[in-house]
Amino acid sequence: MELILISSAFLAGFFALKLGLPPLVGFLFAGFTLHAFGIESNSTIITLADLGVTLMLFTIGLKLDLKTLLSKEIWAGASIHNLLTTGTFTLVLLLLKYLGISSLAAMPIEQIALLGFALSFSSTVFAVKALQEKGEMNATYGNIAIGILVMQDIFAVIFLTASTGKLPEWYAIFLFILPLIRPIFYKLLDSVGHGEMLVLLGIFFALVTGAGLFKIVGMKPDLGALILGIMLANHPKSSELSKSLFNLKELFLVCFFLNIGLSAEPSLTGFALAILFILMLPLKGILYFGVLNKFKFRIRTSLLSSLSLLNYSEFGLIVAGIAFQLGWMSGDILVALAIAVSISFVIAAPLNRHGHFLYQYSGKWLKEHAAESLNPRDQLINPGSAQILILGMGRIGSGAYEELNNEHGDVCLGVELRDEAVNEHISAGRNVIRGDATDPDFWERILDTENVKLVLLAMPHHQGNQIALEQLKSRSFNGQIAAIAEYPDQLRSLKEQGVDAAFNIYSEAGSGFARSVCEQLDVPLSK
Repeated sequence: MELILISSAFLAGFFALKLGLPPLVGFLFAGFTLHAFGIESNSTIITLADLGVTLMLFTIGLKLDLKTLLSKEIWAGASIHNLLTTGTFTLVLLLLKYLGISSLAAMPIEQIALLGFALSFSSTVFAVKALQEKGEMNATYGNIAIGILVMQDIFAVIFLTASTGKLPEWYAIFLFILPLIRPIFYKLLDSVGHGEMLVLLGIFFALVTGAGLFKIVGMKPDLGALILGIMLANHPKSSELSKSLFNLKELFLVCFFLNIGLSAEPSLTGFALAILFILMLPLKGILYFGVLNKFKFRIRTSLLSSLSLLNYSEFGLIVAGIAFQLGWMSGDILVALAIAVSISFVIAAPLNRHGHFLYQYSGKWLKEHAAESLNPRDQLINPGSAQILILGMGRIGSGAYEELNNEHGDVCLGVELRDEAVNEHISAGRNVIRGDATDPDFWERILDTENVKLVLLAMPHHQGNQIALEQLKSRSFNGQIAAIAEYPDQLRSLKEQGVDAAFNIYSEAGSGFARSVCEQLDVPLSK
């Protein structure tokens, strides 16, 4: 059985990848196909799927800026959207009920409203996967989407607690001790090194300290993993810990998508109702766009955030599953929702993949806010007298900045996505601004680029560097462009796209090491 599941997942994911779709679409298709042949989900698949979601929420917490979550565009935006979407979907479902749709006809208004609430959620798993594949987890729109999803997760936890009628145990109050013992967690992170013990410690934090403790006190385990991740987010090793868990989390999430397909029992009634749910999906996206646009974000930010959230959620399935167990919802509704979640992923995948193209097309007729009224995250950029732009101020970008400034004086301007990283660079005396170099409007927001002679593409994700390169070429940038890459095929791709120089970060690191050794040590070598 395990060999069939692994082989099916690999083949379906591989074909999806070759068709230009995220592999998760293939995993869903594999689940549906296997279910059609009588193979059903089992406890092992369900357990691994749950582990994947728990680790994913833990790694989200490791990267989450709590200030972002507390900003009004996140908590207020998520709350307003949830209320608007639940209300709108309830009205549409009531209309379908009075039109005589069989599965809805017998449902009272309260249960219709509950179904509308279940449909209002968007998928955390899908959005995070899509953002990671594009390398845009830290983009402004990515931060907004993740923040809204975390708020929705909190709404789901509140519902799950209320629906079971079970309050957390009285000793849940001891969870407030966790922030007080955070220094102990920090010391553990400092002492485990960088190998397998770091991975094991991350699993311990996510599954035992976070999820395990919350489960013991009668709260949702996933919420515990998320909160513990947030508690560790400010540690210097948080990024390394997140990366160390990445492949393990990705493997478990394959089981999550397989499980959705394996768990659905397609029926003609369920499939027909799922199609109706899918026809309602654009309303959800329009409401996301409208709410975010009211917070004075640019069209691009509002649109790409909305596309990331344009799907139905696994949390909606959980809500519906509890309603089904309590007798509030029929089996056909649950099946329809499972099918709709899967189809929404298939629809959303190409939309997210081509989000930048959709923005370029739609941005021509969607009205932009006046520059002076834009959200502070989207203000105009003044590069001053900088002659070199460094896009991505991680370790490589920072090293290039220091080297160029030492050689040529104060000629560089660094561009970085993350607010905290920008603040650190500014504190260190570097000329760094916050910006999204993959943003088609980024270059238009720069007031004057006449002095810029060189652009270094030093972002950590190849796709991000490719998108930035395309933007530069489309705006007829006259200076020179250099880029980094990890693999030979990426180097070839960058050169084919027109970079003036492309460098393999691993081979260049080796060359730099050898140069430094020769400069610092007087080793008598003979030819």
